[in-house]
Amino acid sequence: MHHTPESMSALRLVGDELADTTVETLFERGEVGRFNTLMRFFSTAGQELPEGLPEVAHEYLRATAAPPAWVDWDEMERARLFFIDNNVHISTALAFSAMPACYVIPHVARLLSATHGLEYPSRRMAETGQFTVYLMRPDAFEAGSRFVPAVQKVRLLHASIRYHMRREGLWDEEALGTPICQEDMIGGLMIFSIQVLDALHRLGVHMSAEGAAAYFYAWRVVGEMLGITPGQAPATLEEARLFSDLYMTRYMGPSEEGARLTRQLIDLYEDVVPGTLLDPVVAALIRYLVGDTCADWLQVPRSVWDTAVRTSPALLGVLEGIEDRSPLGAWALDRLGHLTTHLELSSLTRGRVMHYAVPERLREEYGLTSTASRADRWVPPPPAFPC
Repeated sequence: MHHTPESMSALRLVGDELADTTVETLFERGEVGRFNTLMRFFSTAGQELPEGLPEVAHEYLRATAAPPAWVDWDEMERARLFFIDNNVHISTALAFSAMPACYVIPHVARLLSATHGLEYPSRRMAETGQFTVYLMRPDAFEAGSRFVPAVQKVRLLHASIRYHMRREGLWDEEALGTPICQEDMIGGLMIFSIQVLDALHRLGVHMSAEGAAAYFYAWRVVGEMLGITPGQAPATLEEARLFSDLYMTRYMGPSEEGARLTRQLIDLYEDVVPGTLLDPVVAALIRYLVGDTCADWLQVPRSVWDTAVRTSPALLGVLEGIEDRSPLGAWALDRLGHLTTHLELSSLTRGRVMHYAVPERLREEYGLTSTASRADRWVPPPPAFPC
């Protein structure tokens, strides 16, 4: 679907009726605490729902248990193979590009700051990494998988943030529309899909057009399961480019919350990097991937590493060349990528399974107590607007 500024403005007035009604009912009946406690025991698809779960939660979980009827499972398998082939690169793009891109939208940064997760940036990163790994498993939509329950819980988490922001009058709905509205949900989808592909291209990762399209397709499926109205999300990478560019140019800019979130993100990554010598590489890589203008808005520090990091596509190109020419090299690098991703996620989760719960309150400061050919390389669609 091709969107215009007018159609996107209309999306700002729409939330997620099913999830919103479920959360409002849980709060009205005082059932949130019991719901969160029992949902910790519901973690796999096809599992019997916990005894004593509120009826409204039963209805919601039954209504959202299946993926959209239009899913092409062959395309989903191509997406999974694309992820296996590029998992360490995708993890890098999510961490160093997608997360800061969220923070460069001031009203999104304020929303993220309004959750308890602000003080625990590792938790948000762990939840995002775990969510992506669940999605790309071969049994993601089968009985026994953890992905579908994770999607159902994240959708309710978003609805609960809408509930709190409205109930406490912390959101200028007249100026900004609905909290976590349809436009912001689709905007987030663009950040985690086409903008991640943009980051891979900027890093010099070799991608097939087929693999890039499949990766985007998988996120379209996820978007609808997370509450995006059917038919509203861009259907192709070209439509995604238009929406992504329109969305970012409408809203991106500096904010106190965005700078603070970015500083905490940099501190988190620096803690993961052994020693201190390479700490400046973290900020340099973020600056390289989001660009100087956004990096300055987010107050990403400059260093001598800024120039060095710009050579990373050339270094990565050497490894990509080995992978392209040698099946053994491709296997070895895939295993190395898998191991690296596993270690990154383990360091963030510390071996725990992350749980997605409905928050009962927000922060006090806001007033509350592939098998495809690699020769045909994907190139991002051109910018929707001239620079």
